[in-house]
Amino acid sequence: MECEGKRRLVFWKEDWSISLKLSIVILLLLFGLIPMALCSQTILNSVRQSQIEARMVEVQNQAQILSSKMTRTGYFHGEGQDFMDSEIVTMADVYSGRVVVVNQDFRITLDTFHVAENRLNISEEVLRCFQGENSSRLNREKHYFAQTVPVYDGSPGQGIEGVLVVTASTEALTGLTDAVGDKVALFQVILFLVMVILAAAAAVFLLRPFREFQSRLNHVAQGALDTDISGGVYREIRDISDAVGKTIDKLRAVDQSRQEFVSNVSHELKTPITSIRVLADSLMGMGEVPVELYREFMEDISDEIDRESKIIDDLLSLVKMDKSEAELNIAQVNVNTLVEQTLKRLRPIANKRKVELIFESIRDVTADVDEMKLSLAVTNLVENAIKYNVEEGWVRVTLDADHKFFYLKVADSGIGIPEEVQDRIFERFFRVDKARSRETGGSGLGLAITRNVVLMHKGAIKLSSKDGEGSVFTLRIPLNYIA
Repeated sequence: MECEGKRRLVFWKEDWSISLKLSIVILLLLFGLIPMALCSQTILNSVRQSQIEARMVEVQNQAQILSSKMTRTGYFHGEGQDFMDSEIVTMADVYSGRVVVVNQDFRITLDTFHVAENRLNISEEVLRCFQGENSSRLNREKHYFAQTVPVYDGSPGQGIEGVLVVTASTEALTGLTDAVGDKVALFQVILFLVMVILAAAAAVFLLRPFREFQSRLNHVAQGALDTDISGGVYREIRDISDAVGKTIDKLRAVDQSRQEFVSNVSHELKTPITSIRVLADSLMGMGEVPVELYREFMEDISDEIDRESKIIDDLLSLVKMDKSEAELNIAQVNVNTLVEQTLKRLRPIANKRKVELIFESIRDVTADVDEMKLSLAVTNLVENAIKYNVEEGWVRVTLDADHKFFYLKVADSGIGIPEEVQDRIFERFFRVDKARSRETGGSGLGLAITRNVVLMHKGAIKLSSKDGEGSVFTLRIPLNYIA
């Protein structure tokens, strides 16, 4: 069930992947069309509003002119009514609207629609107009506006004897802007098609360096690790190529290391077998073999078998540590006791070579570690320090700690390690002096195992050495293990 869930998750991720070219096209279209649509709509609305406002000002001016004529002719006193009525009707026709004349009694004396004459009109706008206040109201939904203009009596006190209520249609103006909007929409459709073509062409042009970079990476994926992937038009491609180049360099190093590892394993495993075969053939080729010589040959064969067994054991340890699922048996361990027990096991080897083992414990240290693996790492370091030491030399192991890490230092008075090979000292099967390493029984895997153990504990290992002056290996491991 868990595997099936993972497959569904991977399938979902693959389904929802999107092409960068499509993303660029969509972004270019959005950045081009949205501002264009907003600008077009804003301009149309602005034009419509300005036309309506101009029409309202025009109607108001005409109404005021008409009001002045009515005042001069004494319209509400029965003079010149026929002439003024024709002008009022003409004005209503010109603006496709309606004009209503209201007298002081709030009675409608003239309605160009002839539906409300002799009726009362006591609306709020009319009342305010009799108080000397013009009003203007726009109804956008029904496409009209209404204005009121007072008609004065011509006396010195400028009394108001009537009101003109002018209603004008804005439908023609709205229709005009709608027609313009339709043409703008058609233009936008054409422009959209043009932008789609241009955006697709731009996406192809912009992504061409990525395609070339992808082509070079495909060569690398096919195994051509020497393919040059450096450079690029864009800074981002250069940054990616630099990062990928470093990865490829590491892959080359890993591939070379793998080849060397296979070669070294074959050589290291074959050497003891060859020695055993030579010794066995020598024994079989002899006639009567003295017991002492027979015993000497058998001891040599036993040593070669032990050496072969140690190489295999070390290889198995490395394989186990290299597995991604390799686990640590973490527990609270007294590191001082662990180091003391390790030195106790190695003291006979040190005494045999007349090497003094010194343990300097600066403070008691308790840490979350895998006791078996850490003991193996300490054993490898101290055993190497003993084997590659001088007669009557010394090996000093120092243990210290702070609030986050503990530090284990293994220093010796041995032969040292040349500076030019110190970077390779933790490689598998690497030996500074191969002849001497075989004499001392080394497999060339001890330091590689030690480094793996330290890294599994989220720690670090450092080497300081000079040729002929001894070496110092320093381990730094966290006191609290965090998975």
